[in-house]
Amino acid sequence: MSPYVLNLVGARLLIAALTLLIVSFAVFFATAMLPGDTATILLGQAATPEAVAGLRTAMHLDEPAFIRFMRWLAGLATGDLGTSYVNNIAVADLIGGRFVNTMRLAGVTTLIAVPLALTLGITAAMYRGSLYDRIVTICTIGVISVPEFMVATSAVLIFSVYLKWLPALSIAGDVTSIGEMLKIYAMPVITLTFVVSAQMIRMTRAAVVETIDTPYVEAALLKGASRPRMVLRHALPNAVGPIVNAIALSLSYLVGGVIIVETIFNYPGVAKLMVDGVETRDLPLIQSCAMIFCFGYLLLITLADIIAILANPRLR
Repeated sequence: MSPYVLNLVGARLLIAALTLLIVSFAVFFATAMLPGDTATILLGQAATPEAVAGLRTAMHLDEPAFIRFMRWLAGLATGDLGTSYVNNIAVADLIGGRFVNTMRLAGVTTLIAVPLALTLGITAAMYRGSLYDRIVTICTIGVISVPEFMVATSAVLIFSVYLKWLPALSIAGDVTSIGEMLKIYAMPVITLTFVVSAQMIRMTRAAVVETIDTPYVEAALLKGASRPRMVLRHALPNAVGPIVNAIALSLSYLVGGVIIVETIFNYPGVAKLMVDGVETRDLPLIQSCAMIFCFGYLLLITLADIIAILANPRLR
């Protein structure tokens, strides 16, 4: 690997680290500005001023915001996410089981959405201008135009209310059979797959079409290469970088989509836990959940940039 490529990769990692630091600053002070006093909410309206003041001191809420931010940042650096104000339990313990549920939901969605989107995007580019291409394009534009909560609500109305095939809530308990697992994950996965796949199909098709229009691919077609061979053998290897970026950007929509989907379907994940924390003003819990989502988003984008650098033959 050339020193130039190593410098580019190092620069991307440094930018990601600085971005994460800026995001942590924004997350902390945005949550600190939430309306309502945490101590008053926890003790109730009937609490005396002395009790409220004592609780604020115990939770270090009477300290300047910058000092609290530095203490919280130092805890993040050492893996200490703090203690929940509401449950008086370590935030890491609260998030532990929920994080597994969220990752399982995201993993199942990725396993379905990525192959589906790549197949439709590449084949649509392969037969550009055909009826198949127009149908795929119209369907993806239609799905992109519909927000996540509308897709989730429509899925509940169709599959739960009218057809009565699936439960309206996805309560992940002890799964004893494949049928139960399918019922639990079907509705959230369908919703997230619709949202993620539509963006991925559009960007994959655009990346492959741009590569097909290059002179060397057209030369392969003039030499007698079939259209599938022209795309799979000549165009696709040179479109790896843009396609990986398309996958990463599309999967990053899981960050926002998971929050909506877990809330609507009452799925016990990190996003649902964060929404519950907002209701009770549990600041350490909210901040930790937000940082997990921000870290996941930055990780996807940074990996996509690094893969695009390594896949570019001109840089190598």
